[in-house]
Amino acid sequence: MHLILHVWRQPRRDAPGGFERYEARDISPDMSFLEMLDVVNEALIREQREPIAFEHDCREGICGSCGMMINGNAHGPLRGVATCQLHMRSFQDGDEIWIEPWRAKAFPVIRDLVVDRGAFDRIIESGGYISVRAGSAPEANAIPVPKENADTAFDAATCIGCGACVAACPNAAAMLFTSAKAAHLNLLPQGQPERYERVRTMVDRMDVEGFGSCTNHAECEAACPKEISIDFIAMLNRDLVASMWR
Repeated sequence: MHLILHVWRQPRRDAPGGFERYEARDISPDMSFLEMLDVVNEALIREQREPIAFEHDCREGICGSCGMMINGNAHGPLRGVATCQLHMRSFQDGDEIWIEPWRAKAFPVIRDLVVDRGAFDRIIESGGYISVRAGSAPEANAIPVPKENADTAFDAATCIGCGACVAACPNAAAMLFTSAKAAHLNLLPQGQPERYERVRTMVDRMDVEGFGSCTNHAECEAACPKEISIDFIAMLNRDLVASMWR
C-alpha cells in the first residue's frame, strides 16, 4: 500500500503547529496503524529528520496511551478498538489520512500527537479511593455482591482512560470517563461510605480542569474503544443530585 499522510507537527506546547505531508510506502495491510507510523519514522530517521512523536505502550488496547484523531475520528474509522488495534486493511491503497492529536483545553499538546492527559489522573485522585477501618474490617472477598452490580461495575472498570470520549465530544466533556471511574467503585459495597462525596469531588475536579459540559450527544459512547455506555453518565447525575441532600 502507498498512503499519503497529513500529520500534525508541533515542537512544544507553546509553539504553533501545523500539518506536514508524508508518504508511507510499502505498507502491509496487516500492519497496525502504529506499525505504519513506525515505518514512516524509520524513514525520517534515515533522512536525519525529526520522527513523529506519538504515545504508545502495550499496543494491545489496554493502556489507553495511543489515542489520536484519524480522519476526524477518535482512534480511527472502526468502533470498539484503540488506535493500536486499528489495522491498515481498514484503508485503501492511495488513501490520504489526516492525523492529529486530541483537541481539548484540558489536554494540551506536548509535542506532535502527544497530549498531556494528567487531568484524568487528577480526577481519579480527587475521589477514586476507598477508606476502611483497620482491625475488624471483614475480608473484602467475603462481602456478597449482587451479580448485576458486579457485572455493571466490571463494565465501568474497563475504561482505559484514553481520552477518546473527550476528543469526540463537541463540548470536550469528560462525563463518560468520570462516570465510569466513579461507578465501578460506587456499585460495590466497599465504595458506599464515600459514594456521594466521591461524586461531588470528582465532578468538581472535572470542572476545575476545564472540561466542558455534557449535552447528551453520545459521541463519547460511539468513540469509546471499550464501548462504555452513557448509562453511567445518568447514574453519575443521579448520585450528584442525591449528594446535594446529604
